[in-house]
Order: sequence, then structure tokens, then C-alpha cells
Amino acid sequence: MRIDIITLFPEMCETFLNESIIGRARKKGTVEFECHQLRDYAFDKHRRVDDSTYGGGMGMLMKAEPIALCFEDICRQLQKRPHFIYMSPKGKVLTQNRVKELAELENIVILCGHYEGVDQRVIDEYIDEEISIGDYVLTGGELPALVLADSISRMIPEVLTNDLCFEEESHYNGLLEYPQYTKPYEWRGKTVPDVLISGHHANINKWRRERSLEETAKNRPDMLEKAELTDKEKKYISEYLKSIRN
Repeated sequence: MRIDIITLFPEMCETFLNESIIGRARKKGTVEFECHQLRDYAFDKHRRVDDSTYGGGMGMLMKAEPIALCFEDICRQLQKRPHFIYMSPKGKVLTQNRVKELAELENIVILCGHYEGVDQRVIDEYIDEEISIGDYVLTGGELPALVLADSISRMIPEVLTNDLCFEEESHYNGLLEYPQYTKPYEWRGKTVPDVLISGHHANINKWRRERSLEETAKNRPDMLEKAELTDKEKKYISEYLKSIRN
């Protein structure tokens, strides 16, 4: 997969993309990233990519033409039209299911907004979808773009050492992840649940599933509406919620 990021701060993005698991995957060529400086597609000597808004109002707006030229240049490089995403607080909130779908694509371009956003005409003409990472506003689109790039990249085969690294995580299967423990067995008087050192895999899996159900019911009950649960699990959740209310 190749992910292109259109940004005013390519160095900021490069720093993140060259580190840790994503950085190693990039060096191996498992996933490719290209960060494009939007100012390289501006016309005037000051390389301005923003201007005041028609109709008045506070702040500046990113101009359509530099964005269009940058995207068209990427299309020429790829010799095809990639899926174009604009990171925007007006977009649909990112979910793990959408991440899985995007990870199936071959090419993605992500536009990082700034100021008061971008000219609506470039959104209407080029953008395939707008994505938000939450109901809040940031100073720019770089952090949301990197969140999206990271979440997609780790779903690509060979980026993580084992599929189980993400298949058992929070949100992947519709539930929050179960609690986890490491050595030492006892820490400040608190011990690891004995079932986890029993070696009985069926009991361990049962314990983990029950803890996932409890974590989700307690912290994100809204997720239970879409989770695939058995009648037995629904009854377990009902009894658990009664117990913590008493």
C-alpha cells in the first residue's frame, strides 16, 4: 500500500512515520509513505496557500488550486486516481471497521486541513470522503492524518508480527480488550489472576472474553448494540451490570 499525505508540515509527518513499528515497515517496503509540501504548488513568491473567506468571517481558508494541483500530480505519479480523504471535524468519525476497509485499498491520499478549512469547491470536486478522529477541533490535520495512516498501516500483512496483535485488541471484534498482565506475578501486594498462569487455554479464553464483556459494558455500553453476542453473553452482561449497581 502507498499512502500520500498533503500537508504544510511534511517534516512533522516524516518524523512520526520513520519511527517504531511503522518506521520499520516503511524501511522494509511493506508500506510506502509520501509526504507532499502543499506550498510547492502555490503560485506567488510567498508560496501562499490560503486567503480570506468570501462573505467575511474570522480566519483564512486554504485555496482550492494548490490542493488540486498536488492531487493531480500524485495521480500522474501513480497513473491512476487514488482514494482521496480529507481529515475534517465535519467528517464521519473513524471506526475500526472503516480502518479495515481502507486497509484493503492500494492507494490513499490524505489531505491535512488548516486555518478555517479548505475551499468547498475542491471538496466537491476531488474528495471521496471526510473523516474525523473525534468530536473536537485541533489546530491542523497532521495529527488526524497520522492517526489514520497508523491505524491503516498496522492492518497490512507483515507490519505486525502476528495477526493476533490486532485481532484481540479493543474495537477490532466490537468489544474493548480484556485486562493484561506481565511479570512479576506479584507487584505491591497485587497478583496476576491465577487463571492466566493455569495453562488451561479454554479457561483463559473464557476469562478474557468475560473481562472484555465487562470492560465494554462498563466503559462503552454503546458498542454492545453492534457486537455479535450470544444469548448467554447477553445474560452475563445483564447480571454483571446489576452486580456493579448494587
